[in-house]
Amino acid sequence: MTTPAPSSPLLEGIRVLDFTQYLAGPTATRFLAELGADVIKVEQAPMGDPARALPVLREGRSIYFIQQNRGKKSLCLDFAKPEAVDLLRRLAGTVDVVIENYGPGVLERRGLGWDALSRAHPRLVLASISAFGKTGPLSHKVGFDLIAQAFSGLMHMTGDPAGPPAWVGLGIADVNAGVHAFGAICAALLWRERSGRGQQIDVAMVDAVYHMHEGNVQWYANGDRTSEPMRYGAQHSLAGPMGVYRAPEGWIVILTLERQWPSLAKALGRPELVDDPRFATGLERGRNRAALAELIEGWMARFPSDEAVLAALEENRVPAAPVLSIRQTVEHPQFAAREMVRRVPDPILGEVTIPGFPLKFSAFPAALPLEAPLLGEHNAAVLHERLGLAQAEIDALAERGVLHAERR
Repeated sequence: MTTPAPSSPLLEGIRVLDFTQYLAGPTATRFLAELGADVIKVEQAPMGDPARALPVLREGRSIYFIQQNRGKKSLCLDFAKPEAVDLLRRLAGTVDVVIENYGPGVLERRGLGWDALSRAHPRLVLASISAFGKTGPLSHKVGFDLIAQAFSGLMHMTGDPAGPPAWVGLGIADVNAGVHAFGAICAALLWRERSGRGQQIDVAMVDAVYHMHEGNVQWYANGDRTSEPMRYGAQHSLAGPMGVYRAPEGWIVILTLERQWPSLAKALGRPELVDDPRFATGLERGRNRAALAELIEGWMARFPSDEAVLAALEENRVPAAPVLSIRQTVEHPQFAAREMVRRVPDPILGEVTIPGFPLKFSAFPAALPLEAPLLGEHNAAVLHERLGLAQAEIDALAERGVLHAERR
């Protein structure tokens, strides 16, 4: 792998064969494509990635699909035809990375799994993303984001303790697993440059969420195991004040640990609270969080606006933030300044608005002008450039139903 010039994309020259669909896998390959990798998205005929049918739909085009698949080349084949599988095996020999998030055994049955591909291509990196991973008693199960949220304990720790567990209102397990896979792929490529050998990467959505328990697992496993961590609702039960509080116009979060507690008491105009035995420690403040919430929300109610409350907290160096709606994030100057709300080109819709790319690099050029592909848009280009097929051969494959393409 040659070192790119400073003005070149970070992953220019890295070739990826992408057998992923929906969200977890496409997140990983979206990160790779954003950094300049050449990604061939393999889609099953005739419908392709099921995400192409997910809302929001405009003119038959899924903006959900656009967000996750910009910069990728679409190769659409009928997996039921041996010729298609043969083409995919040959293409695997032209890439650095294969990534998949199919159900257990789907690629293995076609000779496209790790054992077969690594024997033929020992420098290949193959990343697999699944709900439960390649090992363990549940490795045979399929699953989606909501399944991982439930099984990982995330849902148990989310919501009001008096109510049912709640699920996070975005694809946290899918996206988190995809970002984990992206990082692992980059590490494996670096190791390959040092060792000359590829390897298999096994990312489970459940694992990717489970390791995010910064304290819950350790508190239970290293204690007497008689009490179990429980969701605490709007305010933390073991520290604080930490949580969500009603403000004049909406909601504000405050995070106060031992060092910040005197500053919050000062902001409230109640410095004597520091010496109140009910609030002497984080644990005591957690136990008496209802009384604290009443004090804090009563103080907030005296301000004319949320902005005024936040200014008073900031003046006293108390960590706080408004609870923004999606509309407010789209319109907020912080997201604009960070290019986290961006307009991107699309061949059908012209331009659409999607979240920005979260990784920022000092030597990275301006964002690449990537577009999401039409189904099978790059059939001919991929097979000609990678495998040397002539146009007549490609046309014959299309006539026999091996290849499929969407018409504009």
